[in-house]
Amino acid sequence: MPSFDRIDRISQEVHKAIDSIIRDDLNDPRIGGTWSIVRCEVTRDLRYCKVRVSILEQERHKDMMAALKKASGFIRRELGRRVDLRYVPEILFELDTNIEYAAHINQLLKEHHVNEPESDD
Repeated sequence: MPSFDRIDRISQEVHKAIDSIIRDDLNDPRIGGTWSIVRCEVTRDLRYCKVRVSILEQERHKDMMAALKKASGFIRRELGRRVDLRYVPEILFELDTNIEYAAHINQLLKEHHVNEPESDD
C-alpha cells in the first residue's frame, strides 16, 4: 500500500497558502464575515485541488462562493508563486455545511433539554 504522506504535506501547504491569499490578497467585498477553509484535498497527480469552505452566515453562501470561483485563476497564480510545485493544481471550491449542521443539531439538543420535564430520582 503506497504512503500518501507527500500528498498530505502538499495539501497542508496548499491549505495554508490559499487561506493566506484569500484573507490578505483578495479585495472582493463579497468575501467577508465568518468563514474558514476546512480542508484542501490535492489529487495524487497534482492536477486538481478541492477546497472545502465553511461559511457561517447562510445568507452569504451564494455571493462568497461566486466570488471565490471568479477569483480562482488569481488564487491559482498566487499559489504557484508561493508553493514550489511542478504543476499548480486547478482549484475547485466546494461549500462545506458540516459546521452549520452541527450548530443546528446543538440548538435542537438545547431546545429538547429545556423542554424536557424534570425527573425525580
